[in-house]
Amino acid sequence: MSKSDTLHRLLDCGIVAVIRAPSGEILGDVAEALLEGGVEVIEVTFTVPKAHRVLEQVADRLGDKIVLGAGTVLDAQTARTAMLAGAEFIVSPTTNTDVIRIARRYDKAVLPGALTPTEVLRAWEAGADIVKVFPSDLTGPSYLKALRGPLPQIRLMPTGGVNLETAADFLRAGACALGIGGALVSGKAIANGDLEGINALARKYVKIVKQTREQLAGA
Repeated sequence: MSKSDTLHRLLDCGIVAVIRAPSGEILGDVAEALLEGGVEVIEVTFTVPKAHRVLEQVADRLGDKIVLGAGTVLDAQTARTAMLAGAEFIVSPTTNTDVIRIARRYDKAVLPGALTPTEVLRAWEAGADIVKVFPSDLTGPSYLKALRGPLPQIRLMPTGGVNLETAADFLRAGACALGIGGALVSGKAIANGDLEGINALARKYVKIVKQTREQLAGA
């Protein structure tokens, strides 16, 4: 998948589901439940043991049905491992120029993390395709809106603090997409195999994105 295709599908969906699952089989089931609910962009974090194997298993199982990415990537070596395992985009909690450089070298989308205006601009100038504003649970939608004021050219994706109550506010504040973890796919839901619950939540978030974007387009 080309980087342009990855970005198109990510931005069109507007939701990146951040998942921490112990196995590829479980994550594959979760990914299918999310996909049926309208969320096709999945981020597997490297806090998961043997995350590269989980990525490989999900990539083999679902292929281009989903857009698969790797999260919590802290160095270039991990980024390379993730890409070889099937990751189409790379997400970091911080801005590491080596990670950005290797992602661009292999034409993969890269979403480094930043918080302050200086960090956000540095990440963008270093080659970020989207800047992950993290941790957004400490700042909220009003902070994202404030960032967008002087930096309207930068695509921002809040991660942390995005839930059913705040999702629309983040979109109105200028988020290009939403990074959603436990508020969409909780550890409890995964442990209990609650695929119906995950599917139902996915549909709710997709509806919020669709309705909010329609309202903004008509404003």
